[in-house]
Amino acid sequence: MEQRTEISTLGEFGLIEHLTKNFEIQNASSILGIGDDAAVIDHFGKQTVVTTDLLIEGIHFDLMYTPLKHLGYKSVIVNLSDIYAMNATPTQITISIAFSNRFSVEALSEFYEGIYAACEKYNVDLVGGDSSSSQKGFIISVTALGEVAPDKFVQRSTANKGDLICVSGDVGGAFLGLTLMQREKRIFLENPKIQPDLEGEDYIVGRLLKPEARKDIIDFFATNNITPTSMMDVSDGISSEILHLCKQSNLGCVIYEDKLPIHEKTRAAAFKFGLDPTVCALNGGEDYELIFTLKQEDYDKITLNEEIAVIGYMTELEDGCKLLTKGRNTFNITAQGWNAFTK
Repeated sequence: MEQRTEISTLGEFGLIEHLTKNFEIQNASSILGIGDDAAVIDHFGKQTVVTTDLLIEGIHFDLMYTPLKHLGYKSVIVNLSDIYAMNATPTQITISIAFSNRFSVEALSEFYEGIYAACEKYNVDLVGGDSSSSQKGFIISVTALGEVAPDKFVQRSTANKGDLICVSGDVGGAFLGLTLMQREKRIFLENPKIQPDLEGEDYIVGRLLKPEARKDIIDFFATNNITPTSMMDVSDGISSEILHLCKQSNLGCVIYEDKLPIHEKTRAAAFKFGLDPTVCALNGGEDYELIFTLKQEDYDKITLNEEIAVIGYMTELEDGCKLLTKGRNTFNITAQGWNAFTK
């Protein structure tokens, strides 16, 4: 039988020490990390970028099919993605958690293993946080800090008419991973003897449970002297994000359905569920890709990068936000992506 250590045997400070004892400082800007009243960070003349995210059991994740290590990893990634979306480099995070008495020290250690793996992969320091008990469920709050050269940060509100609209990687996979896991959960609850059937669906499951942040795209921009005119990450779905960019930049857009980057395994899974892959790509959330606009003269710089797709362009505000389908029909783009306030 697996060992179970009650949290109460360690106390709050003992727990924090136990969970964070293996974290080593990796960034010169992290002057003082965990173990004092506050962390000390010096970004040496660079500008600091700060973002924070709340993840709540039953709203943002389901522990019935989310391994705790994956959850720890993803908790970090969703914040790093926001830092990269500002064209910045993440350097530090703080993590606060609240948990009910059904969690053991071993369970939380597994969660922190995932945090540690993400920090190591993205060269980020865990420099603080808090822990508390909750009456039910697991609550996670992550704050990420990053650095950017003065005034090199990229906002949502600075696109221009005629700019190309680009997206990294591929979209819609995480939504189909969620659809699959929710189906398997329903089947299991009806009949616990039936084993989950995830055969051949590792791609969409991975997109849901272990997303990555697009550090490679930001590095590519730096190497090729590219500065996007606007940018954000795709957490709520392409349609929702493009409407944000348009609204905040006071512009319209045209998106081409046949240019949306959809992985063949995502497409196959959509057909299997009787769903339209385009709808999944536009409205599915949690892909954590980057959507950004570029000046047309930068087009030649991105043509060789297979991880970047040009999906449309920005237009006048009065032209509205349009989707041009494969059949050359035009539809208004509407935001039907993830909404944290509906369940």
